[in-house]
Amino acid sequence: MAKTPYVQDHDLQQMFNIAAVSYGQPLRNVAMLHVIYGTGMTLQEVAKIPVKAYLRIDGRIMEESAITSDIAFNANERPLYWTNSKLVVAIDAYLAYRIEHSHMLTTSKSAYRRLDPDSPIFLTDEGGIYKLTKRITKTGAISYSCDSLSQLFRKMHAQAGIAGASAESGRRTCAIRLTKQGASLDQIMSLFGLQSLRAARDLVDIGKVHLGAIAARVF
Repeated sequence: MAKTPYVQDHDLQQMFNIAAVSYGQPLRNVAMLHVIYGTGMTLQEVAKIPVKAYLRIDGRIMEESAITSDIAFNANERPLYWTNSKLVVAIDAYLAYRIEHSHMLTTSKSAYRRLDPDSPIFLTDEGGIYKLTKRITKTGAISYSCDSLSQLFRKMHAQAGIAGASAESGRRTCAIRLTKQGASLDQIMSLFGLQSLRAARDLVDIGKVHLGAIAARVF
């Protein structure tokens, strides 16, 4: 089975630039791209991750947080770090938009920047919650998908000219980038919620196609 494309730096930046001036809610779309490419979350997790996993009650960012078992794609809690400056700037810009447009606020003016702590960080264009579809695989395992977000991410990648890419490209690209920066397979397993070294190796395997793309752009 073909792997989802690894997205190189210039293509990723181009996608950020296009998303920032494109359809729907640009601030949200740019922030979601940063989360997908900066944390390796799945779409299911992006659709569900709550404000309280990002903000402390006093409104400060939780640099060290967690993707809890009720959010994680495989029901296994794992660590989550909000330490990338570009990522938090993008999220904060979108949360400011939410506050300005009164999307899921509370009556408290001092807690969580007035945002409902249990509400997802990311909301639909109308300020609602993304709907997840429950599926049962052939092995009996339960999985969830969000068709509207899947379509949005495919569209953003297509607009940037990244053929065949999807939100899963963000997860794989994030893992490969971390490996290039010296992260071990054990660390990749922990950050991405993987259960085996084989799964970690498969996620970060660049393959001949990527090496060919690098060679093609050497000059």
